[in-house]
Amino acid sequence: MKLQIAIICGCNCDECPECRDKTLRGVAESKEGETTSSGLYKRALFLSYFTVGYNFLEGLVSVIAGLLAGSIALVGFGLDSFIESLSGGVMIWRFSKHARITEEEEERMERKAIGLVGYTFFIFAAYVFYESVKKLYLHEIPDPSLLGIIIAIVSIIVMPILFYMKYRTGKSIGSRSLVVDSKQTLACVFLSFGLLVGLGLNYLYRLWWADPVVGLVIVAYLIKEGYEALKERKLCGC
Repeated sequence: MKLQIAIICGCNCDECPECRDKTLRGVAESKEGETTSSGLYKRALFLSYFTVGYNFLEGLVSVIAGLLAGSIALVGFGLDSFIESLSGGVMIWRFSKHARITEEEEERMERKAIGLVGYTFFIFAAYVFYESVKKLYLHEIPDPSLLGIIIAIVSIIVMPILFYMKYRTGKSIGSRSLVVDSKQTLACVFLSFGLLVGLGLNYLYRLWWADPVVGLVIVAYLIKEGYEALKERKLCGC
């Protein structure tokens, strides 16, 4: 580095104040970049913990409330939340070891995480498909319980913000696995929106089938994202 600067300015860098200043600025910028990167990885880990914690709490409240109220729809929504947390669990594994492994090991973990998140898309899609087909077959009418509506509204508020933060953080640190995981968070938004749309259309027009039909559309989205994640994993050479 010093030799390159010396050639450019034509002086002895050990004595030239200008070259010493450039070298010090370069070191300072390098340390600042490392600090910023470390902060972004910590944010990625925090967002992953928040995803799992929020989905677990949402699922627990939904299942208990659904069982007490006899609401099949609310119980199913809660089970959705538990399955959604699988991808967040993979991300916790991915980022929790960031500071303790080599760059090569981190690249291998990143590729493996992409594949694991891809598989969670298919698990999620299978469950949503089962629930949607069951509702259509049994003619299950959405239950307009107040708690179910509140939970869906809170998810519509929280999940888009979480999706955006995970997506931007993933792009900033070059983590494709976190970007893929953010797409599953986006699917949670679609499911919550679909639940509210189903309740509204059933209440206004007696269209009880709207919610499961939206669910089948979301299944197509989940399969597409899961396939693309596994395809990218293969392109990574793993």
